Amino acid sequence: MSLLFSMMFLIPLCFFNFYWLINFFMFLYFFLFIKNFSFNYMTNYLSMFFGLDMLSYFLILLSLWICSLMILASEKIFKLNNYSYLFLFMMVMLLMSLFLTFSSLNLFIFYLFFEVSLIPTLILIIGWGYQPERIEAGMYLLFYTLMFSLPMMISIFYFYKVNYSLEFYFFKNINNMYMYMFMNMIFMVKMPMFFLHLWLPKAHVEAPVSGSMILAGIMLKLGGYGLCRMMKMFIELGVQINFIYIVISMVGGLIISLICMRQSDMKSLIAYSSIAHMGMVLSGIMTLNSWGMWGALVMMLAHGLCSSGLFCLANISYERVLSRSLYLNKGLINIMPSMSLWWFLFSSSNMAAPPSLNLLGEIMLINSLISYNWLMMLFLSFISFFSAVYSLFLFSFSQHGKTYSGGFTIYTGFMREYMLLFLHWFPLNVLILKSDFFIWI
Repeated sequence: MSLLFSMMFLIPLCFFNFYWLINFFMFLYFFLFIKNFSFNYMTNYLSMFFGLDMLSYFLILLSLWICSLMILASEKIFKLNNYSYLFLFMMVMLLMSLFLTFSSLNLFIFYLFFEVSLIPTLILIIGWGYQPERIEAGMYLLFYTLMFSLPMMISIFYFYKVNYSLEFYFFKNINNMYMYMFMNMIFMVKMPMFFLHLWLPKAHVEAPVSGSMILAGIMLKLGGYGLCRMMKMFIELGVQINFIYIVISMVGGLIISLICMRQSDMKSLIAYSSIAHMGMVLSGIMTLNSWGMWGALVMMLAHGLCSSGLFCLANISYERVLSRSLYLNKGLINIMPSMSLWWFLFSSSNMAAPPSLNLLGEIMLINSLISYNWLMMLFLSFISFFSAVYSLFLFSFSQHGKTYSGGFTIYTGFMREYMLLFLHWFPLNVLILKSDFFIWI
């Protein structure tokens, strides 16, 4: 909690526009947070409503890292002085709300900060988005979440009436179908599950680069984290009906993979690939076995870093060509050869090529799902195959071909951009060397 209090001192710095100093402090908090942790499966740093176990710890680390990189990626906002002090303030508030969400041990406190984290994201999309459609995208995001969060709040109050406690430790088995639906639907929207996913491509396409990074990097993980915590209550019921969600996610993952191959907008393609990957995470959690839970955590971390890096790359191209269309972003290997290496590295990570963390996550989830039902092999093989297809499609169409003749000057990458991409890619491919971290149950 001391880390959280020290974050409050960043708020005055926002209004002096010291973005480099805030960035430095965020990286510093990240390293302090690593240093202070004891790597066992128990809950540490207990206070009244807060504490950390391995699951919380890794997702807070991811939040600190992605928020630091968001400031690094958004230099255009500071260059043009586009309400940059407000942007920094939103960053700090978002980071604090995520910290509190992931570290809370009380269901109502968790729900409260879960909802609070929506507001800065909404302001990021509506305030710094590119197109006029950003208002519509913001409304989609807001109302999808609000529609499903009200039933969850009511069910939390009912749960308190029955259970006399909202602490995660004292959860007991509930065999109530309505409770199951009301508690979990909000997390399925956040994931997002197929059928409830329409807000995500809209929000991603309209968001600024920082909005896309936080959505892909952290917001989708809130859904996975919530499900990991809630499934403890619904084990008896889950064994009977979870197969429905697994089938929807698997079939949905396959359909979304096919949709990915028909996208001409780079951001849209990356956003749809997120839905396919998070469908696998949702299925893994729903199998209710250890492989699934471990695989879900690994895949969430891997996807957070990989997807965020791809959005940074798409933004780097957008800042030069002023379009995200694959018809205009062609032949980039001729003009930005060193950036092409990063496109290749992130595309290969996105298709779960070794040594990326995505590979470890997919192996764990495949283990989990095939042990659940051998028929899952059919869907998993197609999803894995098509993820390679659309990642290669994104890479080859953007890097090869005839260069767009409308661009007069295209400058190659800045040091800041290479550092930004390196800081996404390095943890993504080095964490696999210490993969026993992720055994959190």
